[in-house]
Amino acid sequence: MSALHMPPQDAAIFDVRHHGARGDGRTLDTASINAAILAAARCGGGTLLIPAGRYLCFTLRLRSNVSITFAPGAVIEAADPALHQGRYDPPDGNGREFYQDFGHSHWRNSLFWGDEVENVVLAGPGLIDGKGLTRNGPGARWRAETGERPLSMRGVSATDLARLEPDIAAMDGLGNKAIALKAGRDITISGLTLQNCGHFAILATGTHALTLRDLTIDTNRDGIDLDCVCDALVERCRVNTPNDDAIVVKSSYALGRMIAAENIVIRDCHVSGFDPGTMVDGTRGTTQQFAPDRDRVTGRIKLGTESNGGYRNILIEDCSFTRSRGLALETVDGGVMEGIIARRLIMRDVTSAPLFLRLGNRARGPVGTGVGAMRDIRIESVTATGIDPRYAATLAGLANHPIEQVALHDIALTYRGGAAPDDVVATPPEFASAYPEPSMFGPTPAWGLWMRYARGVMLDDVRLATERGDPRPAIVADDVTALTVENTPTWHAKRLT
Repeated sequence: MSALHMPPQDAAIFDVRHHGARGDGRTLDTASINAAILAAARCGGGTLLIPAGRYLCFTLRLRSNVSITFAPGAVIEAADPALHQGRYDPPDGNGREFYQDFGHSHWRNSLFWGDEVENVVLAGPGLIDGKGLTRNGPGARWRAETGERPLSMRGVSATDLARLEPDIAAMDGLGNKAIALKAGRDITISGLTLQNCGHFAILATGTHALTLRDLTIDTNRDGIDLDCVCDALVERCRVNTPNDDAIVVKSSYALGRMIAAENIVIRDCHVSGFDPGTMVDGTRGTTQQFAPDRDRVTGRIKLGTESNGGYRNILIEDCSFTRSRGLALETVDGGVMEGIIARRLIMRDVTSAPLFLRLGNRARGPVGTGVGAMRDIRIESVTATGIDPRYAATLAGLANHPIEQVALHDIALTYRGGAAPDDVVATPPEFASAYPEPSMFGPTPAWGLWMRYARGVMLDDVRLATERGDPRPAIVADDVTALTVENTPTWHAKRLT
């Protein structure tokens, strides 16, 4: 029987301690664990066993047909180049890093990385502690100085580029991801806890047949990023990320071509924006009020922002959101988003709009990147309470580029209410090229549901309520055509233009 199909009970076991790993939290075990992985790969595959202990490591390189099992009490801790003698693998070369964030464009500057690996498993119980990883990437200083995100690096000036170059050089030797996968297939990560994981806890780019199951992630920036992946399942994961997105699907230009993110299921997951580390320890702290982008804490499920390749056939179901921004579906860098279903979602203490659908034209991509499309989207059986009163559920397309064929069914949204009348702009600017966030328009013209530039929208059993009075209409529909409304009690309290 080949190693590729070898049953687990017959697979060779490679104990990292037999290759010199100490697991004492002081000795660098990088070389020993990499040697054990390589030994398993040279034997055609096997299972790497990490016994209880704390293993201090720089970059660990995944290999095809090698599974890694963390025993109870096993911890892989990311070493810190400022404190320990060593460095992370340098970022792999990529001339397209300005079409998406630096972290999305490189994989090897990570604690674990795999490039085109197949038949790989990382299984718990056990802990990956990214203590020595950095949460920043090039451009962090620029954003700190200007308070802005670069809208399109394609048009960045020489002066601004010079400001980025020292940050890029400073990344050499640092790691900013716990697990990074480039291409590859048949990969499973399950049963692990990940904390303090830098820019990304898990980044998977161009990966096929990926399963993420029963993970607990409590980290200081992104949790799970699925970029240009196909045939992926994320289930029963708890992800706490107050500073950035919890579970996010992207379709960037990181691999140098347009690749759709498609055939993805996200189900039975819980996302949140509690203080970092307090989901894992159970205290669920609420001291932090704002994310680094100056909006309230994040911790959401999102499709976007990078959308060059588009999105197809994505199902999000039976998920809960607590103290986080709501569900965001965004296409602003070209690409078509279609065949999206989100159902049976529960949201509590929503820190921004509960639903945010945005078709924009940031056009961050190769020359010729134009406006994409959003169509064939169904959102049903959503209950959200404690919603920030400033931001209604929003469908916002562009003039001549409407969002199309959206069905909202069995939606119950309860807002805190009490928005200040002076803060409301009846007709916000389009901001076609802006980074997409519900706050981009300021407080929305409606308190419950605001739609602009949409066609073929169905509202069926949409129930909107506010805990305190609000001077705005419940629903505003601007330039919305082929609109169907059924069983929606607040429809009479609307402004339709």
